[in-house]
Amino acid sequence: MKPARAVGIILLCLLLAGCAGLGGVSPGDMRQAVYGMSNQAAEALLESPPWSGDTQDIVVMLAPPTVSPALGIAPGRLTETLGRALLAQAKGPQVLDWTPGMLADEAPNNHWVLESKLQGNGILRLSDRELRPYQWEITLRRPGQDAPSWRATLSGALDASAL
Repeated sequence: MKPARAVGIILLCLLLAGCAGLGGVSPGDMRQAVYGMSNQAAEALLESPPWSGDTQDIVVMLAPPTVSPALGIAPGRLTETLGRALLAQAKGPQVLDWTPGMLADEAPNNHWVLESKLQGNGILRLSDRELRPYQWEITLRRPGQDAPSWRATLSGALDASAL
């Protein structure tokens, strides 16, 4: 191969590699942003849980969340990261996915249903980024009961470039 052609191929490869890196934010950044929110929720729950006894004997069943489409977060991703954040706690509960109809009135005393609603509060444009403020309401109740035993509301803003 001629040296000029080899240099041309190398430059083309470098150019393509550079363009591939300009495509946006890595999936790792998005996961980290949503995991940070979920970690805050897990810490808030374990800071003042409504149950008594050893938390490691508790089963928290995660209901499918309601997520504002404006935030660009899939409900499944939020459920996954919240589950991982709860499981990552040193003395965290056991975690299961939950759907309506599972374990209604006959649920054991150590089972709890965690429901959440994540609302977007518009867009805040800064000179170098776009922030998406949110409010996340999280409730914990016993299966078969309508009234929550525990409630928390978390607020913050996500960097849109990380979503």
